[in-house]
Amino acid sequence: MGYSPTLAVGTAAFEIIAAGWAFALARAKGRGDRAVAFTTGVILFLLAGYQLTEVAICSDVAAAGFLPRLAFIIVTWLPALGLLLIAQIRWPRSRALYGCAIGMLALSVGVVVWIALDPSFASASVCNAVYARYAHAQPRFQLYAIYYWVGLLGMILLSGHGMLASVEPRGRRLLAHVLTGTLGFILPSIAVSHFVPETRYALPSVLCHFALILAMMLARMLWVLRVAPAEATELTEDAPGARI
Repeated sequence: MGYSPTLAVGTAAFEIIAAGWAFALARAKGRGDRAVAFTTGVILFLLAGYQLTEVAICSDVAAAGFLPRLAFIIVTWLPALGLLLIAQIRWPRSRALYGCAIGMLALSVGVVVWIALDPSFASASVCNAVYARYAHAQPRFQLYAIYYWVGLLGMILLSGHGMLASVEPRGRRLLAHVLTGTLGFILPSIAVSHFVPETRYALPSVLCHFALILAMMLARMLWVLRVAPAEATELTEDAPGARI
């Protein structure tokens, strides 16, 4: 079955619009909310970037060149930015959580350099229907998979923990959107990859398509951010529970 770019282009259009709204909201908000909106916008923009990169890859697989590696460079940033977003939302602030996010961002820099310099890291193999399969050099790719899944697991655990630890009701609502969106794209992706044999080696592409669910939850989170006032303005970094 030939590759159809309709789903990817439609998803990218939604994510670009949502990212633009996030950046506009960041300009209008105070310091704390500005950081949340800006990071959300970057995540949405990167999700759209993957979709458009996949369309470019599948338009001519034989001439894809650097594009498969670019696709992985784009998605490499998503777990780290997800952790940063969780750290920015949670109140009281957690130095440990910020440390995890910064450490993951630093690791992402190293991974991006590795991908950029390793011509055998990824190459497009097959584009089918609405997903792409990539060929990877093994076992090096297993190291990347560990990095990526640790980041996604961290997003699940730390957003859930933040919901329990946050003293600000709005913050709990925002973190609930992050947790729901993260589970909402990971679980269906794993299920499809397991039960549909044709997609078994296309999990990165399947994940990014189901990430539309995450994008929708982040857009819904932006709405909450826009209409609900912050309730933590009188709290300080030294408030009880400021560390995890």
